[in-house]
Amino acid sequence: MVVGGLDVLRNQPLFGTSAVTLGLVFAFLAYVQRFNQPIQQIAVMWTNIQSAIAGGERIFGLLDVVPDITDSPDAIEMPPIQGRVVFDHVSFSYDKGTGDRGQGTGNGVITSQSPPQVLNDVSLTAEPGQMIAIVGPTGAGKTTIINLLPRFYDVSAGRVTIDGHDVRDVTAASLRAQIGLVLQDSFLFSDTVMNNIRYGGLDATDDEVIAAAKLASADTFIERLPQGYQTVLGERGSGLSQGQRQLISIARAALANPRILILDEATSSVDTRTERLIQRAFDQLLEGRTSFVIAHRLSTIQHADQVLMLKAGQIVERGTHQELLANRGPYYDLYMSQFRREEEPVPAMGDGV
Repeated sequence: MVVGGLDVLRNQPLFGTSAVTLGLVFAFLAYVQRFNQPIQQIAVMWTNIQSAIAGGERIFGLLDVVPDITDSPDAIEMPPIQGRVVFDHVSFSYDKGTGDRGQGTGNGVITSQSPPQVLNDVSLTAEPGQMIAIVGPTGAGKTTIINLLPRFYDVSAGRVTIDGHDVRDVTAASLRAQIGLVLQDSFLFSDTVMNNIRYGGLDATDDEVIAAAKLASADTFIERLPQGYQTVLGERGSGLSQGQRQLISIARAALANPRILILDEATSSVDTRTERLIQRAFDQLLEGRTSFVIAHRLSTIQHADQVLMLKAGQIVERGTHQELLANRGPYYDLYMSQFRREEEPVPAMGDGV
């Protein structure tokens, strides 16, 4: 451009035998741009290809992972569940074990060659419609028990049966489709309230979704939202309180209409007023269903048909709430320590606080 411009201004050729015209300079610049444009496009495309290859490696790496829990070749579809659950001498370790179907030792002995046991020789029976409460200190194995029920893990010894069917003998999809799960922190999508509840039953009608919300006592606050059931929530339910998110997750479970319901400390992070509202929703949801409730606040399980006190992976006490209080054992100590803490007055300023 510089040489051609000087040539045009002087009207004399700097190189060659003929002068360069202004049109020739513009034509030269146009050709250079046309020549560079595909080279630039190729460079951008190559960058995108490299990024796609890196992303593809991660995607295919994930797809190639073999799940630890797979259906056996002769697995059958789980028939409609009535709700009788049996843990038959169940032992479990998160380390890789033999995974055979032998019975537990029954004597609580762990050899030095055995991996550390999270559950050791646990046996329990839940009849259809019963509420089983599981309590105990942190690390006792409460969450592990409920993870074995929908077969998120396989037992190391013993077996878990539902209506007489070993959970390893049925397909995981047909088993989990009939089990409801309400966690302490449920995930909500960036979508409408209606669709977030419909996640519990993708083919449900709007009327069925609204009926599930009413059963969970969630309709009261939903109707106060700007667009009601069509209000779009933020990611993970931002804009709603913890209690409101829990009520939506309960409505999900109600819409799924499971025969077995698992509640994992679903009221531990809400205030007392919201806890009462959620507890009323649970009372309606649990009716006629076999349920397993991990309780942080022991006041929520006083009407359980059976309370299991876990310690170090073993059931150290079992019975109703009143029976365990009368025994004055570990459950009594746990209950009274919590009761005293809840009843203890807040020290006033100037009391050494």
